[in-house]
Amino acid sequence: MEPTTQNPRKKKWPLIVLAVVAVLAVATPFVVLGVSKLFTAQESVVRSEWEIDAGEAIGRNDEQRIEYAEADLGEGGLRALYLVPDDLEEEGFTFYDTGVQQRLYAALQTLKDGTTAWTANNPLAVVNPFGTGSNGLYLYFTTDMATRVRYTVHVEDESIPDFTAVAADASGQTHSRVHELQLIGLVPGETNEVTLEILGSWGNLRQTVRFTVTMPEPESGYDTALETTDGSSGAALSDGLFTMMRVNGYLGYGFMYDNAGILRYEMVLEGYGLDRVLPYENDIITCVSSTKLARIDGLGQVVQVYELDGYELHHDIGFGQDGELLALAEDAEGETVEDKVLSIDLATGEVTELLDFTEVLSGYFEMTRPVSATDDFFWQAGEWDWIHLNSLQYMEADDSLIVSSRETSTIIKVKNIHTAPEPDWLAGDERFWADTPYAELCLAPENDFVPQYGQHCVEFWHADESGTAGVYELILYNNNYWSLNTRDGYEPELAESVGTDLYGTGEEKSQVYVYKIDENARTFALESSFDVPYSSIVSNGTPLSGGNWVVNSGISMVFGEYDESGALIREYAYECTMQNYRTFKYDYSGFWFM
Repeated sequence: MEPTTQNPRKKKWPLIVLAVVAVLAVATPFVVLGVSKLFTAQESVVRSEWEIDAGEAIGRNDEQRIEYAEADLGEGGLRALYLVPDDLEEEGFTFYDTGVQQRLYAALQTLKDGTTAWTANNPLAVVNPFGTGSNGLYLYFTTDMATRVRYTVHVEDESIPDFTAVAADASGQTHSRVHELQLIGLVPGETNEVTLEILGSWGNLRQTVRFTVTMPEPESGYDTALETTDGSSGAALSDGLFTMMRVNGYLGYGFMYDNAGILRYEMVLEGYGLDRVLPYENDIITCVSSTKLARIDGLGQVVQVYELDGYELHHDIGFGQDGELLALAEDAEGETVEDKVLSIDLATGEVTELLDFTEVLSGYFEMTRPVSATDDFFWQAGEWDWIHLNSLQYMEADDSLIVSSRETSTIIKVKNIHTAPEPDWLAGDERFWADTPYAELCLAPENDFVPQYGQHCVEFWHADESGTAGVYELILYNNNYWSLNTRDGYEPELAESVGTDLYGTGEEKSQVYVYKIDENARTFALESSFDVPYSSIVSNGTPLSGGNWVVNSGISMVFGEYDESGALIREYAYECTMQNYRTFKYDYSGFWFM
């Protein structure tokens, strides 16, 4: 019998499969890690293209190197301009440059001071004159008597309600003969019918002007209408605009929605996201990239820029001492991340590293390590995110700072931050700190409750009614999610209600917590709480002046307004890549509206 000969291809095929599987097994973690790193790296990307879809050039200002171009706002609509800097397409150009802003302001001033008599029937109109809000419309005109302007925006789509507001004038006056304002509320992608009502000092209607404005689609491509669901509460929604901050997949923009879930303003940033909008002398201060903050007026003009050379922003800003802004940040070249607090002089722009938590909590820092590829937060592999600060609250009375640490699931107070900073107390699961040098600093829980885990957005709410110093309430978003990525050897016994899954199993809930802090008794107690959609990371629960709450659950991709008892009034669903960091609600009084 002749010996049989095996098919060499059949013999080698299993070896090839095994080899491919082996390569994939080795490569997959690196691929996943690489993709994850690209995802997180988007926060530091700086915008390289600034869009102005202007029409035909109709003039220019040679001195300021600004071109005046026609804005296409629809046939028969309001005649308006775009201001186009000559260097718009040059490498490194940004609208968040005071030199560029001064040129735009000067070019605008030339138009105002020209021979044309700008009236309510024939206003000077410029779309997004300072490059900071794609659907903002600047108007300038004069009236014979001191008046104010109320306006209504209407579109044919019956699902979009009218938007009515009294415009804040750039002069800061309630009534004026010279009117300079930014009209907010024009719906992108729609033909907006605008009615201006010119009101006298007694509220009498002196003049009515109507025009149409067809606005382009959102520059970001984001939704102009969110899906809304009414809750069980019949309470009225508060006035204001929901302001979405750091929407992943759409970084470099801020989105402002009305109570119907309609996009009323698309803020255009240099990169990153807002984090928080701080009112300041009728202007706002906010983050505009990961290394830059800006002061912006109601017309959209950037009046001051704060450069954070060598640092990158992370998660929160807030006021400190008079004339001081505090910011959570990290050293861009440092070994650790998300563990610094910066002090910024609002007058001079000088930046000082105020707190380094590797020094403030050095005894705990020495017990930690960088995140590894096998940890829950594997996308941070190699980063030493040992404390992960995500909110700050300055306490002027004793020059202290309350910060939220997600990684330790602890609220931390540091006293004497401008002189001799040292930790004052820790609030959270005290078992976490039992084997550390800081066990004695833990506040004792006063009643039986499950402490917060992975919390965000800790803020001061009320002082004690008795006026007792050191007794007050803090509010926070309790993510109710446990994960520890930078410390070995600690495994807590968790209540069944605490989540350990990043996206949840469908059973978990997050909560809005109100804590009573008693520094004198060294205790903390859960005063009240209510359940909200689960979000393992990011998110906020923030009280509004009328008693309602605005709550963003980033991983669930919803935000909502709740009444004072915690019952849902209305919920808004949105699209994003994984998460939206926060949603606040601001009335923008004195800034855009009166």
